[in-house]
Amino acid sequence: MDKDLSNLDSSLFRINMPTRKPQPGALLVAEPFLREDHFNHAVISLIEYAPDKSAMGLVLNKPTGYTLGEAIDGINNNVNIPIYCGGPVSCDRLFYIHSLGLKLPGARQLTNDLFIGGDFNSVKDYINHNRPTEGIIRFFIGYSGWDDGQLDEEIHNHVWAVAPSPANSELLKDDGDSFWYHIVKSMGKPYRNWLYHPLNPQLN
Repeated sequence: MDKDLSNLDSSLFRINMPTRKPQPGALLVAEPFLREDHFNHAVISLIEYAPDKSAMGLVLNKPTGYTLGEAIDGINNNVNIPIYCGGPVSCDRLFYIHSLGLKLPGARQLTNDLFIGGDFNSVKDYINHNRPTEGIIRFFIGYSGWDDGQLDEEIHNHVWAVAPSPANSELLKDDGDSFWYHIVKSMGKPYRNWLYHPLNPQLN
């Protein structure tokens, strides 16, 4: 596709998009024209945010292909819980969001029933005792970060739509492009056109 036509197409899909106010625990949903590898059809859980300040989030729907058992010391080797790519920053760090609350001492509350972090020895004990994880806890390598005011500008330019977070069982269970489509559908009529734009813009 000609670059100018692609830009025009992108502009048409952004007309009159409503903009929610971001807050920790909300979702950032990538517009369909965002082509960066880490963020193409990404749905991000916003972890830290204050207006005109830096921000942090974790991409929810990009599995790395690695599992917790093969990648993390202290976890039984046969544990096949997937690890997700939270973003391109600090890819040597492990993050986790969950609904376990104070079962993990030191966990920080994001919403009424969503938490981040907590004592990792407690996490290992929980996992190694074969306790349920699907829809309850999700693990990430790396995170997504924005400099002061950068996220506000990107939201203003409709690079990201801000959506409320669904129930944890849904948030921490689905992944891939299907999760992006599911969340966009839940955002209603203003975003319906996003669903019909091809993943590969060359096909449009």
